[in-house]
Amino acid sequence: MNIARSIRLYVIPDRKIGAPKNLVEQTRELLAGGATAIQLRDKELSGRKLLETATEMARLCKEAGALFIVNDRLDIAILSGAHGLHIGQSDIPLTEAKKLSPPSFIIGVSAQTMEEARLAEKQGADYLGIGAVFPTSTKEAEALGLTGTARVASATSLPSVAIGGINLENAAEIMKTGVNGLSLISAIVGNSDIKGQTRKFLEIIGR
Repeated sequence: MNIARSIRLYVIPDRKIGAPKNLVEQTRELLAGGATAIQLRDKELSGRKLLETATEMARLCKEAGALFIVNDRLDIAILSGAHGLHIGQSDIPLTEAKKLSPPSFIIGVSAQTMEEARLAEKQGADYLGIGAVFPTSTKEAEALGLTGTARVASATSLPSVAIGGINLENAAEIMKTGVNGLSLISAIVGNSDIKGQTRKFLEIIGR
């Protein structure tokens, strides 16, 4: 799998932002619009419900040829048949996650500094999630801005996605920082036309 291509448009469905559509319904619309990667991230669902949701999302993504990643929960990622896992700096360590990961399992790591990015590469991460680029209600990290994002993206040879405060107006500028793709929540799933909004971002990324 070409990870750099697979993470071009990396979307995280959200039960609250995307309401009344549930996570599976949002996933269907995202895939219909051409999203190349979907991440399941939900801290409030029970383990049973999270696994049920992940399993259905994994099936849909595989049918569409899209990457499916589970945030934080290695057990759910493995049991659901996800392509991989995404972990933040406060989640389980990458070195420990790799001990239990199946062959060809993809693991992405959030990085806000060059040091975090280089350590992730050294420990065997497959891609980086860099951000927040701009202030956002869904990510508490201090904003890096375009210059900071470019600095982190250039610190390693890993593919990367930018996340945080991305919209149709600034997407093209963010792509110029050297990242391989954009990771979005509100700007897509918060729109009434998820499929149409997905296509608009794809057009920008493809320029």
